[in-house]
Amino acid sequence: MKRRGILNDRLSAALATLGHTDLLLVVDAGFPIPRDADRIDLAVTENLPDLRTVLGLVADELVVEGVVRAQEVPTNNPLLETWLHERFTDAAFTTRDHADMLGEVARSAKVVVRTGAFEPWGNIGLFCGVDVPRWFGGEGVVAPAYYADKL
Repeated sequence: MKRRGILNDRLSAALATLGHTDLLLVVDAGFPIPRDADRIDLAVTENLPDLRTVLGLVADELVVEGVVRAQEVPTNNPLLETWLHERFTDAAFTTRDHADMLGEVARSAKVVVRTGAFEPWGNIGLFCGVDVPRWFGGEGVVAPAYYADKL
């Protein structure tokens, strides 16, 4: 039996498929997931599981270099915004129009994970990165300038 981490077999397997620059969306209970998306539905009931729990567990297993959220999050859901910045301290943050999150961003996600969250603008995209010291920290390896501050 697996000792720790994500126990859901579909979610654990999906995370193992992600590579550098792939996008994973963790969304609220009402998100209109595209029909052809790789959909992992964890929702049981209202706020079970909640958005932050799922994001935190996923973040424990991935290198996240970018976070994308609706442009309304910073002003209309500041507690979520603060939590995201505290949890993803090394990530670059971007915003998109809410309609883009529901459309274009959703269609470009490799995996969409539905939570039971009843949270306004609770749809967060995580762009996968690389563990810079492990990839570029070897003897004789020169890291690209854009990763220099992560060594």
